[in-house]
Amino acid sequence: MAYIRDLYEKEIVPKLKKQFKYRNIHEVPKLKKIILHVGVGEGSRDPKLLEPIVNDLSIIAGQKAVITKAKKAISNFKIRKGMPIGVRVTLRGERMYNFLEKFLYFAVPRIRDYGGFNSKSFDGAGNYTLGLTEQLIFPEIEKDKIKTVFGMDITFVTSAKRDDEAKVLLEQLGMAFKRE
Repeated sequence: MAYIRDLYEKEIVPKLKKQFKYRNIHEVPKLKKIILHVGVGEGSRDPKLLEPIVNDLSIIAGQKAVITKAKKAISNFKIRKGMPIGVRVTLRGERMYNFLEKFLYFAVPRIRDYGGFNSKSFDGAGNYTLGLTEQLIFPEIEKDKIKTVFGMDITFVTSAKRDDEAKVLLEQLGMAFKRE
């Protein structure tokens, strides 16, 4: 069982319940899923570019990544409906907590000029998205075998109703935000 899941159940839930004065344990916000997404503009022109990204994202997540396709045509970007435009993977349950531990304890310390995450990246509904510039911060990725360096967005979807509740939850889980 994941360390962060135990920490959440034994320490974080009582703290949040007391801090926000929840009457019921089911009102306490929790992490529902983590989504890793890579937008690949050139992927629509050359599908071979997507293979190394799918492989690397699958290694990082510990679960098979899927190719996302355009839902509608956008002529300004020369995209037709059905063209591959990105790669994503959604993590839930045990894999989500394992990824969160790996991300917080191994990948984040390898980010250059890291001074905490931007606290303005909440969406108003209790979800947080951050962007990474390269996949090389993850320990599973071997720098010698890299074909393409790519960035990614990581979205933390919580059951919180407000951003302040989600921020406190993520801070308790171990994420550090910049002081403003």
